[in-house]
Amino acid sequence: MTPYSRPPAAKPCEPMEKGTHSPRALQLEAPLSNYLVIQVLPLDNESIRISTLCHNPLRPIENLMVPNYNTSRCTMSHQPSDDGILYVCGCMDEQECNDKLIFENHTNGDSAWHPQKPLWSKEVIPVAAISLLPPLLVAVMITVIFYLCRTQKRRKRAKAWGGKQGRPPALPEPGKASEREEKLSVLMDESPAGPGPGPGCSHPAELLPIELDEMVGKGQFAEVWRAKLSHSRSGHYETVAVKIFPCEEYSSWKNESQIFTDSSLRHDSVLQFLTAEDRGAGPRREYWLITAYHSRGNLKDYLSRHVLSWTDLQKMAGSLVSGVAHLHSDYTACGRPKIPIAHRDIKSTNVLVKNEQECVLCDFGIAIRLDPSLTVDDFANSGQVGTARYMAPEVLESRVNLEDLESFKQMDVYSMALVLWEMASRCEVVGEVKNYELPFGSKVQEQPCVDTMRDIVLHGRGRPEIPSSWLVHQGMRFLCDTITECWDHDPEARLTAHCVAERFNLMAQMDCDDILNNNMDNEASKTTS
Repeated sequence: MTPYSRPPAAKPCEPMEKGTHSPRALQLEAPLSNYLVIQVLPLDNESIRISTLCHNPLRPIENLMVPNYNTSRCTMSHQPSDDGILYVCGCMDEQECNDKLIFENHTNGDSAWHPQKPLWSKEVIPVAAISLLPPLLVAVMITVIFYLCRTQKRRKRAKAWGGKQGRPPALPEPGKASEREEKLSVLMDESPAGPGPGPGCSHPAELLPIELDEMVGKGQFAEVWRAKLSHSRSGHYETVAVKIFPCEEYSSWKNESQIFTDSSLRHDSVLQFLTAEDRGAGPRREYWLITAYHSRGNLKDYLSRHVLSWTDLQKMAGSLVSGVAHLHSDYTACGRPKIPIAHRDIKSTNVLVKNEQECVLCDFGIAIRLDPSLTVDDFANSGQVGTARYMAPEVLESRVNLEDLESFKQMDVYSMALVLWEMASRCEVVGEVKNYELPFGSKVQEQPCVDTMRDIVLHGRGRPEIPSSWLVHQGMRFLCDTITECWDHDPEARLTAHCVAERFNLMAQMDCDDILNNNMDNEASKTTS
């Protein structure tokens, strides 16, 4: 016996609702007496008709007598009929006794109807398919549109960067080569960087005659090579640096080349950019940035080999601060408006030593232009970037205020303070000059993770140590006070790069006054004697 639940039955001999239930036809007829009878008839479309009516069991129905009606269960029994398969049941004694239909197992062939098979299985599949068709078509359309957009962007990018459109390299006129000699023979774009590759990032019509010499550095995104740039007119060559990005780091090369090609970036304390090139094809394609070469290397390596005098420290640190202030400024030195830039990865390995008293900033791979027209969404992925050792507390905490562009400058000032501390630690006026070490060098590993720096800087409020012996020298004490204010835990309380630059000018003035006062004292003592 197999139970079969159907729509709720009516109470015996009460009016029942008539209606059609899709996908099977269900017809209900009005009750007639106190005995409940159910008959089931198959239709041509393989649906069934269930007729419920009150009937006197002592009278025949469909020329048949109702069997086994004196029971509270509605047991469907197969009855022979000229119209097809007929099931009949009768029940009494309980209200709604026909709520559950019980079928006897039938094994007389395929003409028997088995209630175990869902009544709607053959019709629900096409209905479900029709229902799912519209969202499926929408998904396919979205996929096709996305693919076409991506393909179009790649074609535009390949056309813009692969065409190498631009002016041919112009060699300098005789008599105009001075300190830089023939460095201007490479293309120096005078227009600000645009939003994408193209007019803002011009390239020579022909690749420069460059011969790679030796790899001098390797970073996360690129390798740096010392190379020779030949000059056809003079027959001489100059040494340049070539930063080579693999094809998969195209976005990093594109960002840095856009930053460099902004003419307002040029400054004595910013690495001199010559040009950008894309070389090769397919998987062997490379992207080059060609810049000035500085043989003294980065500041980290230089400090590990040299001890600075107070004058050297002033000059070198002052040039670093001047470069950061220029990046953050809204105007160039000549008063022309410019878009401020946040470096976002200031550290001693991203500072090159130009000479004994000058430094230049380099590596603008993750730098951003602080364009006021950009929205918070444009800076959505600009929070926790950089090197963990030099990350500001708010960066370690991932709580950078993206709505305030000054937040990015404040992050730079914190990192700059750590570099200034590195330089101060190697100055002879601090007394005993210890071996060079990176900030937090004794507390963390060589490449600490974000979690480690978060525990030290954010939770422990730790900073590099400033011994009391450093404060004996008046100028060093003034510098240490400046460093402390630059790495303040509260970003709003930190000095701006412009303010730090003014303090360095003040320190230089103080030294000049001291020298002048000492000379006057010496002359006075000579006159007295």
